[in-house]
Formats: sequence, structure tokens, C-alpha cells
Amino acid sequence: MTADTVGGVWTYAMELIRGYARYDINVTLATMGAEPTRSQVVEAAQLPNLDLVSSRYKLEWMDDPWQDLLDAGEWLLDLHQRVRPDLVHLNGYTHGNLPWSAPCVVAGHSCVLSWWKAVKAEEAPEHWSTYSQKVAAGIKAADLVIAPSHWMLDQLQRHYGPLLNATVIYNGRKIEQAIPQKDSIIFAAGRLWDDAKNIGTLVKAAAGLPWPVVVAGSLGDHCCARGRAHAVRFNQHPNSWPGVTCLGRVAPSELCSWLSKASIYALPARYEPFGLSILEAALARCALVLGDIPSLREIWGDDAIYVDPGSVQQLRDTLLRLIAAPDALQKSADRAHARALEFTPEKMVAGHLCAYSRLLSRPSAGLLDSELSVAERQEDVCAS
Repeated sequence: MTADTVGGVWTYAMELIRGYARYDINVTLATMGAEPTRSQVVEAAQLPNLDLVSSRYKLEWMDDPWQDLLDAGEWLLDLHQRVRPDLVHLNGYTHGNLPWSAPCVVAGHSCVLSWWKAVKAEEAPEHWSTYSQKVAAGIKAADLVIAPSHWMLDQLQRHYGPLLNATVIYNGRKIEQAIPQKDSIIFAAGRLWDDAKNIGTLVKAAAGLPWPVVVAGSLGDHCCARGRAHAVRFNQHPNSWPGVTCLGRVAPSELCSWLSKASIYALPARYEPFGLSILEAALARCALVLGDIPSLREIWGDDAIYVDPGSVQQLRDTLLRLIAAPDALQKSADRAHARALEFTPEKMVAGHLCAYSRLLSRPSAGLLDSELSVAERQEDVCAS
């Protein structure tokens, strides 16, 4: 399995690998983008079925990554020859067309072309054509494509299709932590340099709010062409934002601590194919105030409050209404929590194992009947 270390893919991979231990499935995880952080190394070391190998090869959405991607391909093929896996699971696109000797799954968590359309309201410019061609070649070569939402799968079909074998498996998350008494805090987490997260709108809305706003996330651009201009502009004086505390990148334990204290999780996102941080917030019993975009409507239905991502005033007014109505705030948090409990790691793992089994042409012998039933029901929903 491949993964990057600079986004939610790491969390997704850890949940899968943790679940695979129950079925005696061992995973060699090859990471790219940046070396794992100290907390990531510690987390990986706690999984007995995980062999972590890391690199600094650029990811396909970074500046001029093509030589790095070629070198990473050779590295992955050497690793493939050593490990001789039963299956290859890529959490990126361009390496899908390498000459793998095992079935290859590509999981499409996001992409530049759909990002650009959602965030900029226009098609990606011509200088992304090489990216588009290489992603299309990789994704079409895969034996199966998995997306975390129907919206994201539609985007992959639109920009890189037709994809003949593709399915939707929703992400799952479990957090073992007692939820203490909530504090009067509005919280958000995400890459602060990424216009998709739209943290800037929350920063502007914070002025005049009676509750403090706390934001966590990377301030760096990781050589990302699509985020660089925003990063330079956005991060000049992060500690001078009125009413806002900027934590920077935090360890998972600290993130969980803030989520457990916050009453409201506000992310007026312009682009979020699934949103693991939102799921974590709902599991921590935060009321959700989210950008009104199709993917988040798909995931959260009527159990979140939605705002126009482009309206600072609407976001501020919505937060003020929630702050002024404790009963409504509590009900909103309870609804979000109840829905979050539907997105379990067990369902996610079962869905992936059923998909793997079809590719490997062997029965799903390792699955419990109840979990197989869950996965089959999810496939029926996806098919419809």
C-alpha cells in the first residue's frame, strides 16, 4: 500500500491496516511526500501487521514532480519484487500503470482537476495537462478504482474516465476517548494553505464572535503549485488574526483533545471529497457547520448546518445563532454524533476486503458473515 504523510490519507491507511490485523493481513506501507512525523512513526509502530518504509519522493500534485515519480516507480517496483504482495493498493494515481504482477487497486481521495473546478469555478489551466494525462493513464490501468463518496467517483469519471470497474466505499473512523464537558470554543482543522478548506473565511468570520476560534493545520505549502500563492498571503501574520488562535500542525492526540473540548466544528469548505476531520469532530460530539457543497451534503444529510462557502456574514450569523441557543446547539451535536457512528472502520474494512476478494478470485473466507453482509449491503447502495 502507498500513502502520503501530508494529509488524511495517512489516517485512512492506519484505520484500514488496524482493521486488517484481525484477518492476519500484513501490509507494507510505502510513504511519499515527506518523511513521517514522529507521531506517525509511533502510531505505525503500534500496528504489528505493518511494515513501514518511507521516502521523500514528491506527490503528483506537487511542483514539477515527474522525475521524482519516475524514481518512486522504480523504488516501488523493487519493493514489490522483495515483498511479493497478493495485492497492490495505491493511494495515488500515476503508479497505477506500473507493471505490477498482482492486482492493483487505486483509491481516489481527491484530485487537482476536481479541486480546481470546485475552488476556482473554472477548469484547471493548461499547465496541468501533463498531470491530467498521467493520472488518467494510471487510474485507467488499475483493476479497481475506489472513491470515498459518490461525488468524488463522479468527478473521477468526468475528468479521467470512463472507468470500467469502480465503486464507492465510505471512510470510517473510531476514536476511543471520553468526551468531557464542552467548552465555548469553535474549532477547525485542515491545511491552512489550501483554499479548499477555506479557513480564511472562518478567520474573517471570527471577528465579533463571543467565542474564540481555534484552528489547527499545516502552514506550509509542501511545494504545492496550487497552494503557494495562498500560503504566502495567508500566513504573513497568523498570530494577529482577531479572535483566532492558530496552533499550526498538531499531533493526533492534541487534535483529539481540542475536538473533545470544542462545541462547534466549523469548516466552510469549498472542496472536500469526504472529510475525515469532520467525521472525527462529529464523533467528538461537535455540532457541524460546513460548506454547502454536494459531497458534504451526501455524507451528512440533515445532520449538519450548511453555509455558503463564499459568505463571511452567513457563517458569522450561523455561528452566532448556535452560540445563542444552547439547546439547538446540543441537538445539532447529537444528530451529527449519531450519524458519525454509521461510518465505522468495520464497514470500511469489510468493503475493502470484499473488493479485494473479487479481484483475487477467491472467497471472502476471512470475513465474518455479519461483516460480509454489511459490505454487500453497502455495495447494493453504491450500485443504486
